[in-house]
Amino acid sequence: MKILVTGAPGFLGSPLVEGLCQRYEPKQLRVLAVAPAPEFSSLGIEVVVGSILNPADVARVLEGVTHVYHLAGFVSRKPADGHRMFAVHVQGTRLLCEAALPAGVKRILMASTSGTIAVSKRADEMPDEDSPTPLELIAGWPYYASKLYQERTARLICGERIELVMVNPSLLLGPGDVRMGSTRDVLSYLAGDVKVVPSGGLNFVDARDVAAIIPVAMDKGRPGERYLLGGHNMTFAEYFDRIERASKEYHPRWRAHSRWPVLAAKVQSALFKAAGRTSPIEPASVDMASYFWYFDSAKAKSELGFAPREASETIFDTIHYIRENALGKGAFAK
Repeated sequence: MKILVTGAPGFLGSPLVEGLCQRYEPKQLRVLAVAPAPEFSSLGIEVVVGSILNPADVARVLEGVTHVYHLAGFVSRKPADGHRMFAVHVQGTRLLCEAALPAGVKRILMASTSGTIAVSKRADEMPDEDSPTPLELIAGWPYYASKLYQERTARLICGERIELVMVNPSLLLGPGDVRMGSTRDVLSYLAGDVKVVPSGGLNFVDARDVAAIIPVAMDKGRPGERYLLGGHNMTFAEYFDRIERASKEYHPRWRAHSRWPVLAAKVQSALFKAAGRTSPIEPASVDMASYFWYFDSAKAKSELGFAPREASETIFDTIHYIRENALGKGAFAK
């Protein structure tokens, strides 16, 4: 067995590689990274520097590989980043899957997102893996639209020739988000930028729990299936209340009961832009937060043994990491 991991330096990729090192010999592992990754090389893991968008790099990194963990991605809530997200998610996946066929790859585990399945206008809906795609909603959000077409591209190319298993985690929290992409809302709260609480609800899951179950999905997941990986459903009001209690940071905020915060966020963004500054809150984020991202991970629990940790532990560890790494190197640790 020779294992390739794309997106290894990321929020999810780093704990995944750490776990794989406990299951396999380092010489069995190879990672594709856009820059040298001494944290992996020092463990004896082969590091190939290249791009998922370069056909030559992709063909080279797949030589001798039998199993692929495909995590490479780009997370952004900005509409202006749409082209880049479609390139990485759709074009990159197409190149990888097409090159995997002649390389003799047997199985691909691809990380997508719960947002291709589980987003609704109603709080009482609980989608599962067989629910129809909420295309009328996610078509306006480039990240989720690109992930949907990533899934379709992988299915089309792999077909019955390569076993394809997909996992669809919800919002990732926990320590280790170097780029502050998934945990930016927690950072925004701690910085006092959350003035209005959206009317929708979210599902979040600890990145460490997802990283731990992904190898199980590689081994036991049924080819062609998707597995929703989520931890906890809660309204944004409850979510920020939890952050408040865990952080002991008290910031006044209003609770919205309609979609007026979306318009307010757009006005604020325009004013910041006119002043040559960047708004602390993206209008797209406020728009998405007016919907409900609830679901149940019953399938992953029954087939894979998925068992997410308690919500308070994830929230506390996320806050601690952000304080240590984004708010002053321990200055706010208390």
